[in-house]
Amino acid sequence: MAAALATPITPVEHDPSRCVGEKESRGAAVAEDGSPRQKGPAAAAAGHHSRLSKLPLARIKALMKTDPDVSLASQESVFIIAKATELFVEMIAKDALVYAQQGKRKTLQRRDLDNAIEAIDEFAFLEGTLD
Repeated sequence: MAAALATPITPVEHDPSRCVGEKESRGAAVAEDGSPRQKGPAAAAAGHHSRLSKLPLARIKALMKTDPDVSLASQESVFIIAKATELFVEMIAKDALVYAQQGKRKTLQRRDLDNAIEAIDEFAFLEGTLD
């Protein structure tokens, strides 16, 4: 299952025809109201992670801070934890769906999650947690 989630990364060659002017390539853009704004990859790294995540980042951060060993949590770390959680939930849900479909059902039930946890070694750490 983990192999299905990995996608190979292919190198991209430099294409001069796709390049834009010096000012535009540096991310210096001006909004309609005349104020400078940033665009491109730098803008994505500047805190727009919330639209890339399906989980509420403020709640993830609050949960992270309940750990006594965590005093501060950067935006990047909160985003990575949220994405990892999304991928984990997606993976276990897909595996549990297989068991629901074997029972000719479309709705996941607790027993489907139990079956997925028992059958798949990666979920061994979850055994007994749904009791």
